[in-house]
Amino acid sequence: MSFVQAVQVCLRKYVDFSGRAVRSEFWWFALFQLIVMVVASMLGETVYAVVALALVLPSLAVGARRLHDIGKSGWFLLLHLLPIIGILVLIFFWVQPSQTESNEYGVVPA
Repeated sequence: MSFVQAVQVCLRKYVDFSGRAVRSEFWWFALFQLIVMVVASMLGETVYAVVALALVLPSLAVGARRLHDIGKSGWFLLLHLLPIIGILVLIFFWVQPSQTESNEYGVVPA
């Protein structure tokens, strides 16, 4: 999946917490989010706050779909609440290869 495709899919499915997301979709969107947040921070606090709020749901949705792709529940996103160790566990999950067969969250993404 290309950068543009990943961003389009993530923004189109901004509140879709079902299904699966491949690694490239997740990481391209993470890069997009980082770039947009850096640019927004240069434009002022208000712009940054609006952009941050606008990207919360899409980032949570793609994170949950990425966890579904490896067979984990989207509720694992709550690990964000644990300082340091929680985000490290999530990064470990997010870098795992996709399951090659269908799982309870859907078929293998194309």
